[in-house]
Amino acid sequence: MARIAGIDIPKNKRGVIALTYIFGIGRSTAQSILAKNNIDENIKVQDWTDEQIGMIRESVNEIKTEGSLRSEIQLNIKRLMDIGCQRGIRHRAGLPLRGQRTKNNSRTRKGKRKTVANKKKVTK
Repeated sequence: MARIAGIDIPKNKRGVIALTYIFGIGRSTAQSILAKNNIDENIKVQDWTDEQIGMIRESVNEIKTEGSLRSEIQLNIKRLMDIGCQRGIRHRAGLPLRGQRTKNNSRTRKGKRKTVANKKKVTK
């Protein structure tokens, strides 16, 4: 296994796919990193030379990844909550942020259903 940005990337996968195991690197970023270093996308990680791994490591270090990216995202969310904007309020309440309906869906954000007991009807 090659260790890049503190992550052990799998050695039996293609280079493009293996780089996506690093938080903050997707398919297009992985493709551009490999293209910049003149490494074929289809070569598996186990076939990379030490020189190629070094070049990839340098390229990945230029990008904000893993811990620093996670902390920046958390600080951005905290800032939204502190200024009290709409997105911040929705974050605080644990509701979807981007205009989705919440009557029937949004179970991922709201969590497991909380059953509310029905009120008894008052008869006159």
